[in-house]
Amino acid sequence: MISKRNSLLLPMLFSSLIYPCGETKAQDSAPPATTIPVIFTKTVDVANAHTGDPVIAKTMQEVKLPDGTSLPKGSTVRGHIVEVRAFSFDATPYAVQQPSVLSIHFDQILSKDGAKAINASVRALASRLTAEEASSPHRTDETDSVGTMVLIGGGSFNPLSKEVLTDAGDIIGYNRKGGVFARLLPAEYQSPYSHFECKGSGGEQSVAIFSPVACGVYGFDSVYMAQNGSGERPGTFRLESRHRSVKVYAYSAALLELTGLSDHGNSDL
Repeated sequence: MISKRNSLLLPMLFSSLIYPCGETKAQDSAPPATTIPVIFTKTVDVANAHTGDPVIAKTMQEVKLPDGTSLPKGSTVRGHIVEVRAFSFDATPYAVQQPSVLSIHFDQILSKDGAKAINASVRALASRLTAEEASSPHRTDETDSVGTMVLIGGGSFNPLSKEVLTDAGDIIGYNRKGGVFARLLPAEYQSPYSHFECKGSGGEQSVAIFSPVACGVYGFDSVYMAQNGSGERPGTFRLESRHRSVKVYAYSAALLELTGLSDHGNSDL
């Protein structure tokens, strides 16, 4: 059953559709909107993290790469911490609080053909609880033995059906053997401190538990995405909080969007 929060969010999203630091330099340009849904394997906590610490994630479903190869579910995506700063409350009268910062750059993916260096922006990021909710069916009543899968950002499907639908019944994606695939739709993310747009795509992409209109941060209390890795620092996304130290729990999920891909992975990874 689609929650009241999601049912309100979906039409809002569709109504808004308009149309230093150690980064790995991917040598080949990847087509726009090649997405990789991943889940973090370990908690990244600014309180005890350091610059250079590794960040590991796993693919959530089959992913077709722009070079013609495919990544099976469970493939490794590796990155590292670029910048980290814990939150420290400034009690000075009228002080403007400096945010806690966590910046991560995803460096490479491991496939059956070896390591591939990447640059990747983050189209959407979901907390552990939000990802868990989207990964499990929601039963409408006691007679509903199958339930409904509700995607992050809006849209749902019956696990026994192929179509991913909006509340209005429009088809926005397909549930297939390898996972959930969709043509990305344009959307935008807005917070009090940041703003960016997510572009649409012509071809189908791997989205897993994310809606094709998912854009920005979901389920993170007081945490916002200051940069998603598609702007002035390609491949590095930056989270901030002006209330507490940033923390990304294990089993949080992200929808990465490739901006570069190369067969030359780092030899020391």
